[in-house]
Amino acid sequence: MANFFDDNKGLQFQLDNPMMKEIIRLKERDYADYGKYDYAPKDYEDAKDSYKRVLSLIGEITGEVLANNAESVDNQGVRIEDNAIIYADGTKENHKALTDAGVYGLSLPRQYGGLNFSYVPYVMAAEIVSRGDCGFANIWGLQDCAETIYEFANDEIKNKYLPMINQGYTCSMDLTEPDAGSDLQSVRLKATFDEENNCWRLNGVKRFITNGDADIKLVLARSEEGTTDGRGLSYFVYDRRDGGVTIRRTENKLGIHGSPTGELVFNNAPAQLVGERKLGLIKYVMSLMNGARLGVGAQSVGLSEAAYREALQYANEREQFGKPIIQFQQVREMLAKMRAKTDATRALLYETARCVDMYKVYEAISKERKLEPEERQILKTYTRLADMFTPLLKLFSSEYANQNTYDCIQVYGGSGFMKDYPCERMYRDARILTIYEGTSQLQVVAAIRGVVSGGYVNRIKEYEQTELAGANKEVLQELRNILLPLREDFEKCVERVNSFGSTSAAHEFNSRRLVEIAGYLVMAHLLILDTDRDEQFLASARLMTKMAQEKIAERKAFILNFEEKDLEDYLALTE
Repeated sequence: MANFFDDNKGLQFQLDNPMMKEIIRLKERDYADYGKYDYAPKDYEDAKDSYKRVLSLIGEITGEVLANNAESVDNQGVRIEDNAIIYADGTKENHKALTDAGVYGLSLPRQYGGLNFSYVPYVMAAEIVSRGDCGFANIWGLQDCAETIYEFANDEIKNKYLPMINQGYTCSMDLTEPDAGSDLQSVRLKATFDEENNCWRLNGVKRFITNGDADIKLVLARSEEGTTDGRGLSYFVYDRRDGGVTIRRTENKLGIHGSPTGELVFNNAPAQLVGERKLGLIKYVMSLMNGARLGVGAQSVGLSEAAYREALQYANEREQFGKPIIQFQQVREMLAKMRAKTDATRALLYETARCVDMYKVYEAISKERKLEPEERQILKTYTRLADMFTPLLKLFSSEYANQNTYDCIQVYGGSGFMKDYPCERMYRDARILTIYEGTSQLQVVAAIRGVVSGGYVNRIKEYEQTELAGANKEVLQELRNILLPLREDFEKCVERVNSFGSTSAAHEFNSRRLVEIAGYLVMAHLLILDTDRDEQFLASARLMTKMAQEKIAERKAFILNFEEKDLEDYLALTE
């Protein structure tokens, strides 16, 4: 039987990271739930065993159900019937299988029907599901809306909606509008308070809403009359059962056909305020978007894993000129790079997830008691790291998923261009990953702060100084010695770009090159550290170091030879 967790040693490795012992202890509040719930762990080993059992269950369902349904779901798509979006038959089967297994709401507290898992296994589940069906990962992953409800809503809302997650009620975040895509400050959907019925009323249109027919909706709306910016926006929870929303259409998309994308009309739809007024965009959406971007990272890594395995199998089976095509070095190079890119972005994915785990658990503890000075510093450190790594992860993982699915088709040759093989579907599904939840260009805008502040350089230096103790430590130190001058080149490039002025067009123009240099260095160092614990990553660490040399040299040459007058040529070509 296919099991997408049990067959993935690279994924299992990340679950055994040394940080997990402290993350789980904090998440379990020193295992305070033991005895209160029959499935609460008594210690670290018990908790980790639960993680593995649940992930194995999800891996089995994904391998046996989701992956087998992916093609039929892609072909059937969705339809509107009686103001409801009807899933493809395979999507219904997927959702039922996971609901019946009781694995929705992994990270929610047990009092709401959740399993109280840390963020790392939750992200792993998203990666596993994405490997089976990238489109269905949106339906699965949008349960992350429950985290926002848990963190910011009042007890009445939490007690009503959070138990629904484990029962299979679906979620969506309704943010974008016809005239407000990434520019969420321009949201116009209006929220007015209904005194008589003690609720808010929502009126307006939302567009490009993933899982648009969801049961539980988090809606960004303008609550402050006369405002035009983000300070006038609040966040609301809407229950589909209450009516007031018309599904105008579903989008006919290039890929992820099983994930419905809807245009919705709100007509006096009743809703409840989440948290405080005016903080909808400034606080709540930003928190949710960071989680969504981490989810796209998991989706991208899962799809990269699927593409690599598909290409590897075909390369071993397909013969040309009397031998399997994997014996041709150019095919082997493509496959090797696919593997290295997948390992590298997975390392970055779980480095980010561990940082999220640490800051979220300390934030939760801070609501229960006053943090000690050392704890406040830990919270501050991991919040900063999570904010710094999240856009880097989203940028690289989504771009690599596109490259890997592209190369998967290339390995297949002409057959890959046909709909007879899953690589064609994977390629179409990958295209959205660099776009939704913030385009790659917007991730650069978010990540450049870590470049200018020195955050990436400081973290890279910490990686450089981490002691190596494994059997391959001499080889890994040689790789570090290659990366050391590249980090110095990075600092020179940052200095050069900063000399243009932080608000200049020249600075903005070179931002992506700086962010990409940071990414190559971070991923190479993470693979070195992973290899120090497990030699399965040695080849990927070597290859990523070589890729870092190549890519950083190219970007360094451009930046150090760049003059502000060069912008005139780009301007002339875009007029």
